[in-house]
Amino acid sequence: MTQQAEPHPIAEEIPDEATDAASAPCCAAPHRTARDDGFGAAFCASMAALCAETVVAATAGVLVLLSREHDGLPKGPVLIAAVALGALLLIVLLSGFVTAAVVMPALTLARRTARARERSAGALWTAGATAAVAAAAVAVFGGVAALGSLSLAWPLSYPIWWGALTVVLVPAALAGRAAARRARESRSGSVARRVTRDGLLAWLVVGVLGAGAYGTGLVSVYEPPRLTKSDLAGTWTDGRGGTVKLDSDGNAIAEGLDNFTWDGTGKDRPKDCDGSGTWTPVKDGGRVQGVSMRISSCELSRDWSVIGTEKEPRIFHEIGKPGSGKRYVLTKMVKHRKK
Repeated sequence: MTQQAEPHPIAEEIPDEATDAASAPCCAAPHRTARDDGFGAAFCASMAALCAETVVAATAGVLVLLSREHDGLPKGPVLIAAVALGALLLIVLLSGFVTAAVVMPALTLARRTARARERSAGALWTAGATAAVAAAAVAVFGGVAALGSLSLAWPLSYPIWWGALTVVLVPAALAGRAAARRARESRSGSVARRVTRDGLLAWLVVGVLGAGAYGTGLVSVYEPPRLTKSDLAGTWTDGRGGTVKLDSDGNAIAEGLDNFTWDGTGKDRPKDCDGSGTWTPVKDGGRVQGVSMRISSCELSRDWSVIGTEKEPRIFHEIGKPGSGKRYVLTKMVKHRKK
């Protein structure tokens, strides 16, 4: 008799999840989500704060300077727009440089110093670290400037620069600290956007106040005095013994007038100028803008610009390189009537 084998029991189907788990490596490391250290957020927030501070301060400075003596403003909307865009680009670049060179090292110093003392890097730690880094920056740049000019600056200028730099950098450092902390805690919102918004509002407030002051006549824009040729005639002095007499017939007589000549070392050296020559008014659009003076005996040939007021006019020319800000100024001597 043939014995029939019993069929083997059919194995139960293995679930897909178990198969996947069995096929997975037993020693695979668990996946970890990368944590943001907040560097990028801090950098952007610091740049935004520095840009906002600079734009607001520059706008306030321009509004103040409009009422003071100045050589004139750019004319034409295209030129004004080009100057404004160029200044804005320069501000952004400088803000990035200052953030990288000073603010970010200050944040790092505050965090490491607080960690060494087993404390959290609060606002006071950030402000203190910023002041320390600002002092180091002033020392470095002051040393480089002293080496370049072979002379030290006025001693009090260093603490003044340190204080001003600290005041400017502390808000940027605090904004960077807040942005980095928000990024590490994975909280929503951007500190850089908030700083930009607040800076824009501050800029608008300053602009509205300035426009209101000039628009209502509370403050007026400075204009050079409107002089005629007869107004220019007379004796002008530099206050140090140098004078030039401008006669109404166009003759000029100089006595001890400083004549700045190039000495070959990058500086203008004054030499006394004595002698006679000629002068003519310099006009632009029919309006007197300055004086052209020629004294042949001392080779003086200069164009002087008119500044001051109609009651106290002055003429000047620049000394040294263009844009140096140094001027040789003459003031008209006014004879006061005896009472």
